[in-house]
Amino acid sequence: MISQRLLLLGIASLVLTTAVWALQGHDANPDFPAIPSDHKAIQYTERATDDSVARLQEQMKKGEVKLEFQPRWGYLASVLKQLGINVDSQLLVFSRTSSQVSEISPISPRAIYFNDNVSVGYVQGGRALELAALDPKQGMVFYTLDAQKSDKPTFSRQGMNCLQCHMSPATLNIPGLMVSSVYPTDRDSPSGRAGSFVTDHRIPLEDRWGGWYVTGRHGTILHRGNIPVDLFDRPSESELQTQNLVSLDERLNTAAYPAPTSDIVALMTLEHQTHMTNLITRIGWETRVAVAEGKLEEFRSRLESNINELATYMLFADEAPMRAPIQGVSTFTKTFSQRVPRDKQGRSLRDFDLETRLFRYPLSYMVYGPAFDNIPDIARDGIYRKLYDVLTGKDTSETFARLSAEDRRAVLEILRDTKPNLPAYWKSSAGAP
Repeated sequence: MISQRLLLLGIASLVLTTAVWALQGHDANPDFPAIPSDHKAIQYTERATDDSVARLQEQMKKGEVKLEFQPRWGYLASVLKQLGINVDSQLLVFSRTSSQVSEISPISPRAIYFNDNVSVGYVQGGRALELAALDPKQGMVFYTLDAQKSDKPTFSRQGMNCLQCHMSPATLNIPGLMVSSVYPTDRDSPSGRAGSFVTDHRIPLEDRWGGWYVTGRHGTILHRGNIPVDLFDRPSESELQTQNLVSLDERLNTAAYPAPTSDIVALMTLEHQTHMTNLITRIGWETRVAVAEGKLEEFRSRLESNINELATYMLFADEAPMRAPIQGVSTFTKTFSQRVPRDKQGRSLRDFDLETRLFRYPLSYMVYGPAFDNIPDIARDGIYRKLYDVLTGKDTSETFARLSAEDRRAVLEILRDTKPNLPAYWKSSAGAP
């Protein structure tokens, strides 16, 4: 059985170097105030979930699916296969911030695997696999799967214990995930966990990935990854030895993991995805609460603000500049771009750029997900209108000035060809840039 300590601390540290301690002392986020998870419009722990892990569990109960146990990685390979997660999404994080901390070190990092809707965490010698699955309305739902072989392996849903970390200002005060950059320290370091913060596509690459292994080529960009302990006043050549790594073989036994990489492109994708998912969940929660309380009129100004923030992030209008080309060393760049329909010209929102920005066409691929489609109608209609105004050039605000007419036109055309149930006015060519 999984220990009580693991349950209390929460599997939700699964993805990701928890940033709660980076935001200590903040009981509320002034931009995203706390919402009671037991509100009648939410009922996070009471309502049945509709996520990929819950669906897999139901298939297992019916005998339609059986997880296979392997001596080397336990149920990991079988779980990834059943959840449709590619091994090339593997990321390795060695900062000591997981509930299974005693098993994690620079030579034994925690592995993360993910797709659009679910993440799986694996620790060598750990007590459990750690999973976070996206419910289209409720946000992230957290599970564990005991690492020991069992005749009836069962995913155990974790409740409020996980929300101590994963329903915090770092996740916009809804059940979500975050990626953090930390200063990893050894046990005797006086700096502790100082200087950690949540990262996404808005953060300069130079400030990202402390506590993570990063494999890939990135030219003159110098990031914080691959440094196992604080190295204050280190010589420049020591710093450069942590950059542009194409192999981790000199740092750990990569054969102990299903893949030998911790791909830079996968890591950047996950950073974008976590905050995008949190924004989608947040606007859904707020709108449902306003409707349930009969306060929709009072909520309209707040809703407009939320729509603007979501659209700004969704369109990468605030993406940190990429000062040098980036190249991954796994197959992630290829396989990720194969997962979504293409328009009549063969273009996809999953196509990477990696020369000056993350994606070739600046609109988040999360627009295709069930979480976006399940945003309450009044909010989703407002998002569609905002996106359309920007993409057709009607919105000329400074916020979106970096989006060229060519970018706007391309995204508009891609969505028209590939996104079902667009509002009727999207099909018109009038007002196109």
